[in-house]
Amino acid sequence: MHDDEGRLLLVRRGHPPAQGQWSVPGGRVEAGESDTAALAREVLEETGLHVHVGAHLGTVAREGPGSQVYDIRDYACALAVPGTTAVAGDDADEVRWVSRDELDGLDLTEGLREHLARWGVLPR
Repeated sequence: MHDDEGRLLLVRRGHPPAQGQWSVPGGRVEAGESDTAALAREVLEETGLHVHVGAHLGTVAREGPGSQVYDIRDYACALAVPGTTAVAGDDADEVRWVSRDELDGLDLTEGLREHLARWGVLPR
């Protein structure tokens, strides 16, 4: 999700996996929940922002603890309530809007920058 200045919304993970690293907001899909409902819920829990979930951007498989594999499906989002302020909550230690220059200086989750570039959603 980008703001009006083209910056990307990121969260610094507060719990494993990837604790302490920066990533896009998201999380687990609960039983009976659609991807879009899960994403809207997770973004609200992690950032306090209400969003409209848009197009599917891509999917990433990431190894987890033991032999577990996470199937991460990323979607474009837009603020449902323009002008609202993001605040860290739930699993996020910090939340911020970042420019491309700022993105390159952060400890990102593995492959995040490359996936964002491939999907054409890097910040300005």
